[in-house]
Amino acid sequence: MSRGSGIIPDEFMFNEFKRQCLSTENWLSKYDKNDMEVWVEVAPVSTSTNNKGNLSKVHKIKCRINIKDVSAACMYDVLHDSVYRKTWDPTMLESFDIARLAPNADVGYYSWICPKPLKNRDVVTLRSWQASENEYVIINFSVKHPKFPPRKDLVRAVSLLTGYLIQPTGPNSCIFTYLSQADPRGSLPKWVVNKASQVLAPKVLRSIHKAGQNYPAWKAANSPDHKPWLYPIQSELPLMDPAELSIQRGDSLENVDESSTRDAQENEDSS
Repeated sequence: MSRGSGIIPDEFMFNEFKRQCLSTENWLSKYDKNDMEVWVEVAPVSTSTNNKGNLSKVHKIKCRINIKDVSAACMYDVLHDSVYRKTWDPTMLESFDIARLAPNADVGYYSWICPKPLKNRDVVTLRSWQASENEYVIINFSVKHPKFPPRKDLVRAVSLLTGYLIQPTGPNSCIFTYLSQADPRGSLPKWVVNKASQVLAPKVLRSIHKAGQNYPAWKAANSPDHKPWLYPIQSELPLMDPAELSIQRGDSLENVDESSTRDAQENEDSS
C-alpha cells in the first residue's frame, strides 16, 4: 500500500482503493437483494494453497448500495459530519477529530459499543479524502498517536484499510460503495469476525442511507454553511506534523483475552 514518501495517502493509494471498489475479480458475492450487494475478497486460485490460510486472516469486505433518493454530495457530507453522527449512530461511544494533517487529511478517534459480553472497541485513524463532480472518496487506516495510546477499558481495533467510494448517478441518486478490512482484535476467532461483518455491513449501510435522507433538514438548522471537509479554511483543528504518526499494526497490540468475560456472562445467563 503506497503512501508516497509520507504517511498521508498519495494518488496511487486512492487509485488502488477505487480499483478494488470497482473490481469484480476475486470477489465472492454473499448477499444481493433490495439494491444492496455484499462481497468478500477471495484469494486467487493460483495462490490459494489451503483453506486454513484463508480463514486465518480477516476478510476484506465490500458492500454496495444503489441509493435512489439522496445525492452523492449529501452522502459525502454525512460521512464527514461528526456532529451529525451523534444523532444517528447508536453504537458510538465517543468520536472526535484530533488534528489536521493536510487540507484533505486528519486524524481522529472513535469508540463504539460491542454486544455483551465483549469489551467495547476503539480506534485511532488517519482519514484522507478527495472530491470531484464525478466521485467522492474517503479512506482511513489505523495509526499510532503519541497522546492516544490503547486504553485499559477498551480493546484497540485496527483498520487495515476502510473507505467509501460515492458515484453520482443523477442529481439525487448515487452508487455508494463501502470497502473495509478491519480487525477488532481481542480474542474473537477470525471466522466469527468474518461472518459477523457480512451480516452487519448491510445494516450499517441502511443506517447511513437513512441518515442521508434526514441530513438536509438537520443541516439547514445546524450551521448549514460550516463544512470544513469542503472548505479547509473553516477547520479549527490544530495542525499536526504527519511524521509524529506511524502505522498501527495489529501484532503490536496486546491480544486481550475476553474468555473470562464470556464465561462470566454464560454463568450469569444460566443461573
